[in-house]
Amino acid sequence: MSSHKHHEKLTQIKDAVIKSKELSEEEKSNTIKHIEAWILEDKAEGIIAEELISIASGIRPILKELGLL
Repeated sequence: MSSHKHHEKLTQIKDAVIKSKELSEEEKSNTIKHIEAWILEDKAEGIIAEELISIASGIRPILKELGLL
């Protein structure tokens, strides 16, 4: 997947996290910090999903909804 596509997916995840009612404010903050770092680092999509789930277990439904799992 191209860097542009990674950035688009990360932006989608970030927007969904911000809007999430399932995640606490702390989980949202921690998740967004990681996503912003990953946008700069351009990590692989599979690794991103695994790490997001380890940070905030409630994010799994968000990732599924976005077609990332």
